[in-house]
Amino acid sequence: MTRWDGFVGRTAVVTGAGGGMGLRIASDLVAAGATVAGIDLKDRPEALDDALYHQGDVSDDGFVRHAIGSAYAETGQLDYLVNAAGVLWFGRDRSLLEIELDDWNRVIAINLTGCMLTARHAVPWMQKSGGGAIVHFSSTQCLRGDDQPQDAYQVAKAGILALSKSIAIQFAKDSIRSNVILPSATESPMQARWEADPELKRRTAEGVPLGRVGTTEDMANACLFLLSEQASFITGTELLVDGGRMALP
Repeated sequence: MTRWDGFVGRTAVVTGAGGGMGLRIASDLVAAGATVAGIDLKDRPEALDDALYHQGDVSDDGFVRHAIGSAYAETGQLDYLVNAAGVLWFGRDRSLLEIELDDWNRVIAINLTGCMLTARHAVPWMQKSGGGAIVHFSSTQCLRGDDQPQDAYQVAKAGILALSKSIAIQFAKDSIRSNVILPSATESPMQARWEADPELKRRTAEGVPLGRVGTTEDMANACLFLLSEQASFITGTELLVDGGRMALP
């Protein structure tokens, strides 16, 4: 892990901390000296035994309010929010002509409304703390069409871009920054299908100019940069972490 300075004594809330990108980000922040409050439906991972942890649904307003308020109450400040929670439902999330409305609503609730709720409850504590930084995880999928569509996922991830820009402009006066990371295909529990089909992973990597899929470490490094003081003049923007995929014609 890259050694990051400036996180000692800071407090971060990380959604999706039960696995994948969220777990790697939470673990790296802990290693860098931050106090982390993880949020996830999954059980607490062993790697976060020494962190604060709240098990619940990011689309549940009352739960989110309590979890974020507890993080502030425990430490007296809130400096960072990372929205890494999300679902990618292969087989269920399909074209708008086919998707079940309940599935559409649930994907939107988790992937987009969850980001709104965490920001809604984190920003006031960041204002009390004198500022902060927010990183949301979107996807390169929201920048392109697909002949095998996952329309709810794509729409939710596109909405995150607009939400982040609005947060950035509304709260810049409070020294609160908001940015988005757009990963391409990344090796994480979301892509568990690669374990059963290594050939699919190989073909996916062939479509990436750098010749491989992303890793949770790649995403965590980008996230910690955007949270850090090295990115203190960066807000309201998006960072592609895609191995060059979106630069292809």
